[in-house]
Amino acid sequence: MKRRYAGPLDVLRTVFGFDAFKGHQAAVIDAVMAGDDALVLMPTGGGKSLCYQVPALLLPGLTVVVSPLIALMQDQVTALEVLGVRAAFLNSTLRPEEAGAVRRDALGGRLDLLYVAPERLLTDPFLVLLDDLRSRDRLSLFAIDEAHCVSQWGHDFRPEYIRLGMLAERYPGVRRIALTATADGRTREEISARLRLEGAKRFVASFDRPNIRYRVVEKTEAKAQFLDFYWDGHEGEPGIVYCLSRKGVDATAAWLRSRGVDALAYHAGLEVEERRERQERFLREDGLVMVATVAFGMGIDKPDVRFVAHLDLPKSLEGYYQETGRAGRDGEPAEAFMTYGLQDVVQITRLLDGGGGDEMHKRSERQRLEALLAYCETPGCRRQALLAYFGEELARPCGNCDTCLEPVETFDGTVAAQKLLSTAVRTGQRFGAGHLIDVLLGKETDRIRSLRHDGLSTFGIGTELDLAGWRSVVRQLLANGHLVPDPDGFGGLRLGPGAGAVLRGDVEVVMRRDRLRRRAARTGRGRGAAPTATVSAAAEDLFQELRALRAQIAKEQGVPPYVVFHDRTLREMVATMPAGRSELALVSGVGAAKLERYGERFLSVLSAARGSSGP
Repeated sequence: MKRRYAGPLDVLRTVFGFDAFKGHQAAVIDAVMAGDDALVLMPTGGGKSLCYQVPALLLPGLTVVVSPLIALMQDQVTALEVLGVRAAFLNSTLRPEEAGAVRRDALGGRLDLLYVAPERLLTDPFLVLLDDLRSRDRLSLFAIDEAHCVSQWGHDFRPEYIRLGMLAERYPGVRRIALTATADGRTREEISARLRLEGAKRFVASFDRPNIRYRVVEKTEAKAQFLDFYWDGHEGEPGIVYCLSRKGVDATAAWLRSRGVDALAYHAGLEVEERRERQERFLREDGLVMVATVAFGMGIDKPDVRFVAHLDLPKSLEGYYQETGRAGRDGEPAEAFMTYGLQDVVQITRLLDGGGGDEMHKRSERQRLEALLAYCETPGCRRQALLAYFGEELARPCGNCDTCLEPVETFDGTVAAQKLLSTAVRTGQRFGAGHLIDVLLGKETDRIRSLRHDGLSTFGIGTELDLAGWRSVVRQLLANGHLVPDPDGFGGLRLGPGAGAVLRGDVEVVMRRDRLRRRAARTGRGRGAAPTATVSAAAEDLFQELRALRAQIAKEQGVPPYVVFHDRTLREMVATMPAGRSELALVSGVGAAKLERYGERFLSVLSAARGSSGP
């Protein structure tokens, strides 16, 4: 039988141990409780899960949660069970007798939440279960998590998601809530149409993740650049490093291990069991660096990832935003680091043009790539550029990205752009950046000598810039679409839309002036945004003691450490030094079940620390 609560705030405090909802959470929950459908866009770490978990404990029947990944649903169920919530999952990891027991518990009213993959939900046996629940008036809510998977041209497309629109027809009157952390305007409309949520209330939270510091550097030696970044403030911290190819993942992980970094490789080419084992290690151990393709991440509910690094250019700003959003879900300082260069642009362009879809789709994908390049090359605040892409305006520069911390100088690059574009035209729009720059710098190569026989008026007219300067010009012309890679030209560059206006002098081209980068000044613990206060050595020692106890408990219970308590909860214990159960209950993240289960052991450590500090 369901436990009775006074309302949403009572559930939040008693079960989850938080004093107040944040952002749109309360409004979403009120809408669901009133019987409305909802489409919810909240950034990773914004608390989407509470939007359906709280109603699940208040509504009389079962909440069915559609989750795309087995690992994700298992972790969420484990975390809910620790909180004393009646939750279960149905997936291929269960033996037939175990799956049967879950179905009986669902029909018997002994579950509040049931997690299921879309593939299983659409099977006849599961639909029969849902029909039975509906006939008994025990089906209260469908929660469709990671709803962007419905987008056919998105980076996480799952074809089964498209068929979830049938829930509206088969189970009219049953509330539905769709949630995602990543969706531009087009994807939102696609989610709404395909899931039959045209009449749903929409809740769009800010996409800003202020605790994440963004940094982009020109790629020279990507692995070595990342290693410098890692040693400079992130040594021994958990993080994710994304590479475009499986080969790149394996090579990078091996290279990092050879230099003393505890790194694992993860990609779809590994055996299923090996992928599962490595994912489990990343979730349960402290300080692992996972080098991966984008096959890794969507199901990772690890709150204390301190950095996400891209050693290759992602395919879009949506992908970049979602992947970087896996850092700092606990609200603590984190960093997003990316290296990119000309070859990345050529490689991604070839992948896009060689992929499926009609010309309209390919044009849309190229526009998304150009938006990503514009973000990389912006001389202004990166956070403002990123949020603007999602239709959100940030009133002032953030002060927590590389271009804010080390302001970039700009200059009138119209003449430089004209020289580069003219050289591309006069060499037949068939050569790559290296050759065009050689012409401008007046380098005498065999290929250039043959061209000069036919007259090459741009030879040697670009000596005012060096090699690095011209490479920057090429990147920026690619970013604004004045140059485009020729997918069939083996790395050649040709003129893009608007290049004619530049050559005629009808428009001014403002460019950023790249320079040798200094390391950003760091404060506090040396990562991301500065902590709000300096942490004393004694407080840090106590925090590490509490983390050690948490790790011990997690090992005893076979759960990830963050399921016991988040780092933020442990830090609040250190700051407030609760002396008894009633005071510990006031710490954010300590609900009734966790207080009962873990309270005495943590109070014992805190008491010993209080005694050792003296009067």
